[in-house]
Amino acid sequence: MKVAVIKYNAGNIRSVAFALERLAIVYSITDNPEEIRSADKVIFPGVGEASSTMKYLVDTRLDDVIRSLTQPVLGICLGMQLMCKHSDENNTPCLGIFEEKVTLFQPTHNEKVPHMGWNSLGLTKGWLPEDINEQFVYFVHSYFVPVNQYTSAITNYIQPFSSAMRKNNFFAVQFHPEKSAKVGEKILTSFLSLG
Repeated sequence: MKVAVIKYNAGNIRSVAFALERLAIVYSITDNPEEIRSADKVIFPGVGEASSTMKYLVDTRLDDVIRSLTQPVLGICLGMQLMCKHSDENNTPCLGIFEEKVTLFQPTHNEKVPHMGWNSLGLTKGWLPEDINEQFVYFVHSYFVPVNQYTSAITNYIQPFSSAMRKNNFFAVQFHPEKSAKVGEKILTSFLSLG
């Protein structure tokens, strides 16, 4: 199995690489379109800011590469948000794979922004292993995708939001499976075992 981790100007690629190494998965970190297209699975990770990241993807034409992929693709954190249609972060048009808008959390007197730390998943449908329902995973984000027709898991922080989504061959998680211990390993293994 060939796994491609998309290389672009976003942080956190190394932590995804370390997680794959712990699972004994052979992978490449690449921005080469042909290498990405020929991979069996593609991971689109990310920590960073939406507008500068989208500018880089457009400038390098990686945006078109990602949209064209037909194998299973996993977006993580910013990767998930960039798969949506638009982000309120600097009014950024995104990839448009999911026809959803990414919105800034509005802090309350009890709950701060960013949402940072461990929170639970409520599975709704789809591709995540059933035995991780109500298990805890690690989040760091200020923006969120509302619950929608593609939602595979819901998490509550300030309000319910999409912590995982799926549309056709595109899978996405708002949390960091690579930082979510055994539950995260199960999620990565589940994605990597998809047909």
